[in-house]
Amino acid sequence: MQGTRYLCVLYLATAGQQGARLGSDEEEVVLLIYVVIDVAANKVVGAQQYVVKPMMVEHADTVLSEHILAHSELTEEIVNEKGVSLGEALIQFDDYVRSLQIDPCSPHFCLVTDGQFPLRQCLHPESCSKNIDLAPYYNAFHDLRKDFSAFYSAPVVNSIKEMINYISMTFDTENEFYVKEAKDMVNIVHRLIADGYCFDNPETVELRLEPGICSKNEEVDNNCVVRARGLPWQSSDQDIAKFFRGLNVAKGGVALCLSLQGRRNGEALVRFVNQEHRDMALGRHKHHLSNRYIEIYKANGSEFVAVAGGNNSEAEAFLSRGAQVIIRMRGLPYECTAKQVLEFFESGENSCQVMDGEDGVLFVKKPDKRATGDAFVLFAHDEDGAKAISKHRELIGSRYIELFRSTTAEVQQVLNRSMDPKTYESVSAPSLPLPMLPQQFVTTGTRKDCIRLRGLPYEAQVENILEFLGDHAKSIVYQGVHMVFNAQGQPSGEAFIQMDSELSAAMAAQQKHHRYMIFGKKQRYIEVFQCSGEDMHLVIAGGIPTGGPVSPAKAAAATTLLSPGGTLLPAPQFGPPGSFSHFAAMQSAQVIPTLTRPSPAPFVYPPMIYWPYPSPPVSPTSYYGGGIPPSAVAPAGPPMGAPMQGPLQGPPPHPGAPHALVISQPGLPFSVSPNGDMLNLFQGFPEWAGLEYVNTAHLTPPAISK
Repeated sequence: MQGTRYLCVLYLATAGQQGARLGSDEEEVVLLIYVVIDVAANKVVGAQQYVVKPMMVEHADTVLSEHILAHSELTEEIVNEKGVSLGEALIQFDDYVRSLQIDPCSPHFCLVTDGQFPLRQCLHPESCSKNIDLAPYYNAFHDLRKDFSAFYSAPVVNSIKEMINYISMTFDTENEFYVKEAKDMVNIVHRLIADGYCFDNPETVELRLEPGICSKNEEVDNNCVVRARGLPWQSSDQDIAKFFRGLNVAKGGVALCLSLQGRRNGEALVRFVNQEHRDMALGRHKHHLSNRYIEIYKANGSEFVAVAGGNNSEAEAFLSRGAQVIIRMRGLPYECTAKQVLEFFESGENSCQVMDGEDGVLFVKKPDKRATGDAFVLFAHDEDGAKAISKHRELIGSRYIELFRSTTAEVQQVLNRSMDPKTYESVSAPSLPLPMLPQQFVTTGTRKDCIRLRGLPYEAQVENILEFLGDHAKSIVYQGVHMVFNAQGQPSGEAFIQMDSELSAAMAAQQKHHRYMIFGKKQRYIEVFQCSGEDMHLVIAGGIPTGGPVSPAKAAAATTLLSPGGTLLPAPQFGPPGSFSHFAAMQSAQVIPTLTRPSPAPFVYPPMIYWPYPSPPVSPTSYYGGGIPPSAVAPAGPPMGAPMQGPLQGPPPHPGAPHALVISQPGLPFSVSPNGDMLNLFQGFPEWAGLEYVNTAHLTPPAISK
C-alpha cells in the first residue's frame, strides 16, 4: 500500500449505541459519510453522505435511539424521507467515486475509519446478514486510532476527541455533515499527512475461513478463544465464520463440539488471530444467527486443543491434502468401500468428484478396525461441496446416508473418540458410577413458579423449547431449563423450566398447553403444566422422598404431578451400591388384556439425566445418576413361544416417567423384530402403553426393551 494515492475517510453510525458500544446491540446502519482525500495534494477531492433507512422502519414508529439523536443531527423524519437501503447507498458511493476517475478497487485507494468497529462490528456483519456483497475495498482499511498512536507515540486513544486534544487542534465548528466528528476525522488525516505519516500498513478483513490442523501438543493463547453456545445443530464451520464476519478467525479455528453420542451439541470453540478480535467477538454476545441468539463466553486454549487437537497420523495425512470442503457421512453400511462412496457422489444429477479419488475418503473405525458407519470425504472446491450436500439422504444400497459439512477439528475429534477404547467401555458398562447433579441446581419450595413440558420430540434441543415458548422464554430464570433424560442417556420427551414468577408460569402453561411444536417436518402437540419447585425436585430426584411415611397431602400433590389423572407410584427404595430393586420375574401364564397387580413391590426409578441451561462460562453438563447394573436383569423366562405364567410384578410406569424393563430371554432368534415381536408381548396392557425398543447392542442377545 506504499503507493496509496487516495484515502477515503469513512464515518458510520447505527440507529443504536455509538462510541465504545458501536455495533454491540445489532442495530442497523443509518448513516454513511465518505470523504475522499488526494494524498499527494493533501486535499479533499470528493465527499458524500448517505442516510440509510433501516429495515425495521416498516415495523416500528421510531428507530433512532437517544444515543444517535444526541450525537448527530439526524431525525426520524430525515431517515424516513431521505433514507435509502444499505445496498443502494453502497452502490451509489461506488458509482460516485468512479465518477471522480478513481478506481476504488485498485491498490491506490484505501478506507480510513475511527477504530475497528465501523467495519468489523457493523458494516461487515450487517451486509452478510442481508446478503449484500461488499466491494473488495471494504476488506482493507486504516485504523485511525492505531495510526495516530503509532506516529505520535501517544497512549492508546479511544475517540476522535482524545486525538484532537492530544495534538492541540481546534474542533471544527463549520460542518456540512450530519455528524461533526466526521469533519474532525478529516482534519486529523490532513494533519498526519502534513506531518509526514505514510499510510502503508492497513488492517485486513479475512472473509474466508482457511483450513488448518491443530496438534494435541500445540499451545493456544488463552486470550484468543471463545465458546459459542446455542448454535443450530446443523451449523457448519462456515456458518459460524459468517456469524463472526468482520473478525479474523485463525486457520482451522472453528471446532464444533460433539455430544457423548458423537452428535453436534450446539456449541463451538472459536479461535481468533489475536486478543483484539477475541474481545470484539465477546461483544457479539446474544447476537442472532438466523432466528436464534447465540451466547458468547470466554474460553481458554486448552479447551480448544481438547476439542480440535489430534495426534492421529492418518487424520493428519488426510487433512493435509488441502481440501476446501469436508463432508461427513453417517449411516454407511458397515461393509461400504471407498469405491462405493465415489460412485455415490458421481452418480445422479448433481455429480461431483471426490478430491484425490479413494485417498479422499477416510472411514471412521473402532480400535479393532471395525466400521462405525461414519466417513469423511474431501472436495477441492466449494461448488463440489454444495453438490455433495444436495445428496443428503440418498441411498447406498438400502441405507439412506446423512451428509453434513464438517471441519478439520471435527475429523480430529471423531477419530480421537473412535480410537479410544474408553469410548466403548462407557457404553458396554452402564453400571459404572457417575457423578450426581449438585442439589443447588434443583429448585425447591411450594411456589408454583415452574412449568413441566411433556411430549417433546426426542430430537428436541433447548433452543427448540425456547422457540416454542416464544415471549414466555424471556421469563426463564438463570440456569432454569432442565432437559430430562433416562438412564440410557436417551431423551425422555420431558423438560422442567423455572420461571421468574408464579404468574409467568401460569401464563406459559395457559397459553402453551396443547400447542404444537414444529420440528422439521414433524408437528407435536406439547402438554404444559404449572408446578412447584418441590414438584420438580421430586420427579428429578426420583419420586417421593424416602425415610418416612408420606403425608396424604403430599401424596395427593404428587399424584397430580406425576400423572395427571393417573396413579401415584410407590416411594423408591434405594438399595446398596450395585443393587437395583427388581421387577419380579415373568412367570408362565396366558397373557390377557388386563393387568392385575399385587401389592406394589419395592421399586427404584431408573436414574434420570438432565442439565441446567444456560450456565456460563462452561458448557451445560449431562449429569448421570448411575446406570442399570447387571443385577437389574430379571431371571430367565421360558423358551421363546412358551406362554408366560403370572402377571408382571411391580408398578407400571406412568406416562412421562421413563423406566426400563429389562428382559433376559435365552434363545431369542436373531430374526426377532424388536419393534414387532418383542413389543407385541405387551399389547393389551394400557398401563404399558408407549413402550418402545432401545437397541443396546452390547446385551444382544438377550434383547433389551424399554
